Formats: sequence, C-alpha cells, structure tokens
Amino acid sequence: MKKIYNPQPEIWSEICKRPTQTFSHVEETVKQIFKEIQQKGDKAIAKYASFFDGVTLENIQVTQEEIEIAKNEVSTELKEAIQLAKSNIEQFHAGQKTDKIVVETTIGVTCWQEKRPIQKVGLYIPGGTAPLFSTVLMLAVPAKLAGCKEIVLCSPSDKNGKINAAILYAADLCGVTKIYKVGGIQAIAGMTFGTETIPRVYKIFGPGNQFVTIAKQFASQNDVAIDMPAGPSELLVYADETAIPSFVASDLLSQAEHGKDSQVILVTTNKNILNDVEEEIYKQLKELPRQEIAQVAINNSKLIFVETEKTALSLINEYSPEHFIVCSKNEDYFVDGIQNAGSIFIGNYTPESAGDYASGTNHTLPTNGYSKSYSGVNLDSFMKAMTFQKISEIGIQNIGKAIEIMAEAEGLQAHKNAVTLRLK
Repeated sequence: MKKIYNPQPEIWSEICKRPTQTFSHVEETVKQIFKEIQQKGDKAIAKYASFFDGVTLENIQVTQEEIEIAKNEVSTELKEAIQLAKSNIEQFHAGQKTDKIVVETTIGVTCWQEKRPIQKVGLYIPGGTAPLFSTVLMLAVPAKLAGCKEIVLCSPSDKNGKINAAILYAADLCGVTKIYKVGGIQAIAGMTFGTETIPRVYKIFGPGNQFVTIAKQFASQNDVAIDMPAGPSELLVYADETAIPSFVASDLLSQAEHGKDSQVILVTTNKNILNDVEEEIYKQLKELPRQEIAQVAINNSKLIFVETEKTALSLINEYSPEHFIVCSKNEDYFVDGIQNAGSIFIGNYTPESAGDYASGTNHTLPTNGYSKSYSGVNLDSFMKAMTFQKISEIGIQNIGKAIEIMAEAEGLQAHKNAVTLRLK
C-alpha cells in the first residue's frame, strides 16, 4: 500500500481519486445493448446471455419449482443466519416509517404530505464469484415494507442455467414477485424498457460492476429512476493508538476482496498504528482465498499519516467514503464531525461486515464521493412523497389576494383569473 505522510490540502483531491475510470467503449457497448433490447426484447436478452454468461436459456423466468429446489439446497445454518439478518433489517427499516404530516398554514388552508410506495421496482443482484444474496435482503425487505406491489429481481445464472440457491431462498423469503435469470447490462436494459417476459419498472436498485453502473445511468435517461450512482466498494478507517491493528487490517481486507477496483484507506495520527496495520494486512492477505483480487485492490489503496485529528476529519470529509470506520479514544469528535459518508461504524468491535450482513442498516450505499449529496438506500427510497391541499371558501379569501398579486407580477393572467373568479 502506498504510504503518504502529512499530505497538504492542495493535493487532497489527487489522493481522493478512485481507481476507476469511465471508458468511452464501455458507454458505446451499453448504448448498443440498450438499443437492441429496446427493439428486439427477449431475443436480444437471449443473445447477450449467451455472449456474456455462456448460457442458452429456454425460459429466463425462475419457476416456483426451481425456487423449491433451491430452498432445499440451502443449509439450515445459512437459512437461520439469513432469517436473523432479515429480522434486524426489517426492524431498522420499519423504524423509518413516518406518519402523515398535516398543517393548517392559514385559516381555511390545509396542506398535508403522505408517502406512497413506488408500484414497480427492479432489483439487480450480482452473481459471479460473489453471489450477493445479502443484497436481496437489503433491497427486497424495505421494498416489501414500503408496499411496492411488483418487486422484480434480475440476477445472472451460471452456465447450467441456475441462479445461486441462497439468492433464490432470500428472494422468496422477502416476497420478491418475479425472478429472472438475466445479468449485466441486459438486465438493466430489460427492466428499463420491458420485454415480452421482463416487466418494465419505475425504479432500479442494486450494485454492480462498471458496466452495470453505466447501464443504470443510461436507464435514468430513459424515464426510469435509479437508487444512486454506485460503483466499486470502498472503505476508509480512522485509527489511533486505541485501535487493534489486526481488526483494522481485517476490515480493510474485507472490502479489498470485493473486487480489483475496490479501494481501502487508513488515516491515522499514529505512525506505529500505520506500520502495524500494514504488517497485519500482508500477514492476513496470504490466508485469503480471494488473495489475488484483494492484492490488486491493496495496490490501489493508501496508508495516510496526518498530525492532527482536525486534519484527519477534514481529509475524511473530502474523501467522502462509502464506509467509514472510526476507532479512536475521541470517537465522539469524529461521529459528530463527519458530514460525508454512506455508513459509519464506531469502535473496535463494529466491523464493516456487520453492516454488510446483519446489524440492520442497509449496505447499498453511494460510492465515488457521492456521499456528499446522496443517501444510502432506506425505506424512503422505495416511496415518494405526495402533497395535498384543501382550501375552504374562507381559505381562498385569506390567500387569494396574495396569489393574484404574485401571478400578475409574473405576467400569468390565467393564474390570476383562476383565483379572481373564486373570490367573486
């Protein structure tokens, strides 16, 4: 890992760069696949499933029989773990429900806000080397709690035409309504436009590689909302002398193993911690089955020493990490001062993995600095707020004159007339 000592603020933007780039050929590939799926539907879906996933499927929709078979393949131990995680995620997201807000702004003028579910949502679940059944819980649980009527899930199949059994078990457990064996760009395009088999949705959720990320951006240009801009995983840890180096190293590696384009960063005010964590990283790295992937990510990552906690906090807010762990005797300083982070983990015994799986918070979070302006997925992500107003005869008398004056000042006579007629 690259060691950086006392970087000056003028180079922070360089330090904060992620190891990903947007290549024009990726965009052209996405554009071409979107166009073809819009025009040819299922036929194009089948073509790209064969091309990218090496599989020919007669039926891309998962049957109930396939779900039952998958449920029997999942061990009792894993089922119990998934059920525990689901319960905690449900509790946390159920706590985010809000009541209708009613305000009488003026006598006779009542305004209120209610939240209604998005009727059709699409969930993208990566498969491949790390089938993320945990992401099914993170997306389907709040979708169900919100009251979404149609919850569509797409995930790539293996070369035998099967979706990972744990993904199917979690999807069935959480009330997903339809499951399709479609991955990558073609899955996002299918949910964007709809095909003969895949329904069009109103909003798409879920992580993915660079191709999926760009595909979601294209979806957002075609009348479909997306959860957030999200790319490769990232973690920043702040650690002082109270941190346990082996714990810190394990957290950094837990994100590094996600993918070669992941990035992990340690910020510290203690040089001994910096060196101890580095030593632990290389010791633990040798034992990882995904060592090759983690090693590439580690090569893109940094160990940063700064003199003061104030400087550390400013640098962390500038980086705006997806995940932020703070292990410090002054944890309140960082907890109170952090402005830009997707999810925060506090203390030596709060690994980032807890948020990934079972503490209850959502692991679908903004990356690449987007935590400056985006929230992670939550219950409201699956809902939209609608405003209502009801005005009585007295109410229109109370605000009518102001409306007339304002409409006339903007040169909108019809707006003024709509009030004047009522005042008469």
